Formats: sequence, C-alpha cells, structure tokens
Amino acid sequence: MAASLLRRGAAAAGRRWCPVDVLRRLVSSEAAPERAASRAPPEMPPFDHQPRPYAGMGGAEIFEKRKDLLGPSLFHYYQKPLNIVEGKMQYLYDEHGKRYLDCFGGIVTVSCGHCHPDIVNAVVEQTKLLQHTTTIYLHHAIVEFAEALTSKMPGNLKVVYFVNSGTEANELAMLMARLYSGNLSMIALRNAYHGGSAGTIGLTGLQTWKYPIPQGEIHHVMNPDPYRGTFGSDAAAYAKEVQEHITYGSSGRVAGFIAETFQGVGGAVELAPGYLKLAYDIVRKAGGVCIADEVQSGFGRTGSHYWGFQTQDVIPDIVTMAKGIGNGLPLGAVVTTPEIASVLSQKIQFNTFGGNPVCSAGGLAVLKVLDKEKRQAHCADVGAHLVERLKSLQEKHEIIGDVRGRGLMLGVELVTDRNEKTPAKAETAELFEKLKDLGVLVGKGGLHGNVFRIKPPMCFSKEDADFLVDAMDYAMSGL
Repeated sequence: MAASLLRRGAAAAGRRWCPVDVLRRLVSSEAAPERAASRAPPEMPPFDHQPRPYAGMGGAEIFEKRKDLLGPSLFHYYQKPLNIVEGKMQYLYDEHGKRYLDCFGGIVTVSCGHCHPDIVNAVVEQTKLLQHTTTIYLHHAIVEFAEALTSKMPGNLKVVYFVNSGTEANELAMLMARLYSGNLSMIALRNAYHGGSAGTIGLTGLQTWKYPIPQGEIHHVMNPDPYRGTFGSDAAAYAKEVQEHITYGSSGRVAGFIAETFQGVGGAVELAPGYLKLAYDIVRKAGGVCIADEVQSGFGRTGSHYWGFQTQDVIPDIVTMAKGIGNGLPLGAVVTTPEIASVLSQKIQFNTFGGNPVCSAGGLAVLKVLDKEKRQAHCADVGAHLVERLKSLQEKHEIIGDVRGRGLMLGVELVTDRNEKTPAKAETAELFEKLKDLGVLVGKGGLHGNVFRIKPPMCFSKEDADFLVDAMDYAMSGL
C-alpha cells in the first residue's frame, strides 16, 4: 500500500517512480527512530563534589503538603516535581543524589554558582556579627556595597535605593518616574515582564501573568522582536509606533518608558538593534524618563557588556536590578541620578530589609567574585561556543525555529512549521521532560511556553555547553 501511495504521489509531482528510491526512503524513515533509540545517551561532564546523604522529607510528601499549605497559584516544573536538596556551582542534586546540570540558574538568579564559597563565607561571617538593623542606624556594609555597585554604572547613575526583589525595584522606579516628570502615563513593551505586584502587573505585557484589575495609566507598544515582530529588525518602524502611541494615545506627555533589553519571561527576546536609542529620544522629548530593567540581563551575563542596555548604546535615567545581584539572596536595587533620586525626599521612603547587613555583604561578595573570576569574559567565550553549537543543531532539527541571545542569556524557540512559526507547545513539553531525565534542567518561556531559556550560573563551562547540546540532540532525535 505504501508503494502504491508513493507511486501516485510521484506521478502527481511529475517525477518518474523508482522502486529502489522508494525502498531506500522507507528503510531510512523506519530506521531513524531505531537509531535514536539505540544511541547511548550523552554523559554529563565529571564534577568533583559528593552530595550529603539526604534524610529529610521525601518529594511526594512535600508535594502533598505544599498543595495543602501553600497558595494554589504556585506552579511547578515537570510531571513529577523534583525535590532539589543541594547545589554546588552549576549543578543541582535531588533527594536521591542524582546530579543535574542547572541551565536556568534558579530563574536567572544564581550568577556566580550555587553555594559559591566566597559568597557563603561573606554571608555567614556577617550573620555571626549582626544579622539585621535598618538604615536608621549606620553600617559599613550598605555603603561599601553601594560604592562598588555605582562604580559599575555609566554616566551620572550614582545613587542607589536597595530593595528585596525585581518587582519592588520596578515599582519604585515607576514611582520615581511619575514624581520626577509630573506625568502619569507609563509606556512598556508587549511581551514584557516587570513583576507581579498590583502596580507592576500593569507594566507586564503578557496576559498569562495579568489579573483582571485596573492597570492604571500604562500603555503597551509593539514589541521590537526580530523573530516574531511585525517589522522584523526594523528599529525605526517600531520607534515610529512609540511616537504615534504618544501622539494619539496620551496627552502628549508621559512619565516614563521601561524595557528589558533582553526579555526574560517573554522568551529570551533581544530587542531590535538600535531600538532603545530611538525610543529613549522620543520618550525624553515627551517629558518622560527611561528605565532599563536589568533584573535578568545585568552583571556581565550577556558577555559583550556588563549591562544589557549597553548593547544598545544608551544610558538610562533609572536602572533596576535583582536576581543575579545576590546569587540567590533576596536583594534588588534601583540606581538613578542624584536629581531623580531627590524626588523621593518629598516624603518618607523606607524599606525595612533593603540593604540589610547580610544581603549587602553577600551582594558585595558577588561583585568581587564576578570580577575576580572574569565572568563577563567567560560568558562571552562560552556563550559564543554554545550559540555556534545550537545553530548547528538548528540545521539538523526542523523543530528549532530560532536561536537567539548572547553570552549566557540565550533562547531556543521550537516550532512545528518554520514558515508559519507555529509554536511547538506539545513537543516542547515532551522535550522538557526528556531533558530532565537526561540530567539537564532548562527554563521555559514565551507566551506559548515554546522557548527553552538557557541562562545557567555564569561558571557554566564549554563542556557543560556540549553536554547540553548533545542532550538536546539526543532528545530531539527521539521525537
């Protein structure tokens, strides 16, 4: 029957039917799954660390208690959630001692590596001396950290407000923008993620994260996405839409504009080259300030630059940061100019835990480790190698629609049709499970959950990169 169908198909296409070709194709197609199944899975690089035996609560019991005791909005990865009990540098261990390559870094939070000894030591030593005071008293740790952090900033970005998370940082930045400009309207990008508080939900441009509450004076403009965007990589066309939105959708005056240079939750989207420079100019002429959300892309992760916004050759008026700033500590910051910072002195602005001694000591240790171990250059080197290997994988597997990003801030978008760019939702979910079974933990992102987010701890090596790609190849070959 198969030969009959192929004969008719060849005739319809105007080709001469050849039984030998038919047989060759049938044998090849039937042998492909067998070859994938018979291949030995790739081996994880060796690592000199022995996890401690775990005698705590088992994953199944934790999962049941979590469903009873914690908020029902919490989600988990994998059909059978992992019980992760230990971490060391770029690796994680489950309750059975199985090792996993962490390619997501606690959602782009572990910058230097899990339990990096320098950071652990700084936190422990400070905790022994003094765990908490607030800024109503003096303490050296907060000013030492602020001095080191502002030394990494360009221009006149010299004043820091410390907070506990990226959401808090963006909330405070939006307040600053409105007070300084005297305007209310904020502009954000579609597909953006800026937090989950009542205020930052408004800035977020993904319906999966937005509750049906008033979002205030916030306008979402077209996303300058080179892969899926209406205008491709045409930065000028997207910037024109920003101007038109201000002209037709506002009073003509705005408070500010906020953007991630590399969208994280939205699927590792790097904005069209040159877009921010054009958009910043338009927004500033309309009375607004420009905010760079560096919660995920900061601290050298992109390899080419220390801050994501530097890849677009701009200097923002306000920069927000969190996640990698603390390597897992609850720490965030807003850095701005003295002039903009002064607007908060109109009233009392206070954060109980912001810049506490333990987090400040840990944050300073993070900056020192990143410099000492030259992690920015490392991200550039390993990232270039990883992108090259992922591009080669793309040539082999049709399911890979796009490989994007730079350094160790990468995304791999999976599609069922490259021309239509149809999100491969089911296939992504299947591969996600297969990679976990192979010992590889990646993130997922994008509106349709069809983008693998590859943003590991910045100690991730070329050997790790090779193992990751080999595991993806092995898993995709078995689809």
